[in-house]
Amino acid sequence: MRVRSLMLAAAGAALIAPTALPGAAPPPGAGHGGPGAGNVPRAGGAPDARKAPRPGNVRATELLAAVRDCAPVSDDRFSSDDGEPADIEVCGRKEAVFWKADLDIDCDGRPGRHCNERTDPLFCDTTAFQQSDGRQLSAERLPYVVVPGPSHRWNHREHDVRRGTVAAVIHGDRVRYAVVGDIGPEDIIGEASYALARNLGIRPDPKGGGAASGVTYILFKGSGASPIESPRAAAAQGERLARELVGRS
Repeated sequence: MRVRSLMLAAAGAALIAPTALPGAAPPPGAGHGGPGAGNVPRAGGAPDARKAPRPGNVRATELLAAVRDCAPVSDDRFSSDDGEPADIEVCGRKEAVFWKADLDIDCDGRPGRHCNERTDPLFCDTTAFQQSDGRQLSAERLPYVVVPGPSHRWNHREHDVRRGTVAAVIHGDRVRYAVVGDIGPEDIIGEASYALARNLGIRPDPKGGGAASGVTYILFKGSGASPIESPRAAAAQGERLARELVGRS
């Protein structure tokens, strides 16, 4: 179950003030949204998600090989869902932090046709970070990932992960680039925006979509797409950083 609360929104606002993982495609399954979710894109997705930049030529197999070995950087493990066992570690290497989890649909931020109070019973009209013009991010237009709130388990800020940090996200044989756009519960990991799920070929419905497993998240330390709301900026920087990670710079 995806967990959102007013407390998380308040925590997010406070945080902005300062400044062998090779995987196979996951079996059809549900994310936090509910049972019956498959990995087939839903028809009629957000227009901007369809127009997202084409992926680069760093292959999923190359990236998965680069993050095959886990050197844990988290002091404790995370759960993929509320009430599930805590068995997910955040791993690290010099250039990036990474983890393998499920993908739950975050529809928060600026409301639209696919993300609103009617389509998502857990909808929140704010995100921890905002666009360059001060407006909330749009989950149905912007591919973004959610990081856990800082805690004794792991503090993303101590690993140079912040607003707009560029991420490579892998599902099956697809690689898509995104930014860090929201902050979630401190004990749960594995959530991304409607737009990113759709780009990965995952059903983006916040009520019954998502992927139950098999999603790898790689966050490049010290990176940052500018402006944060530009998928093209994230893709351009992400492809370059991915090349460096796999030794093809």
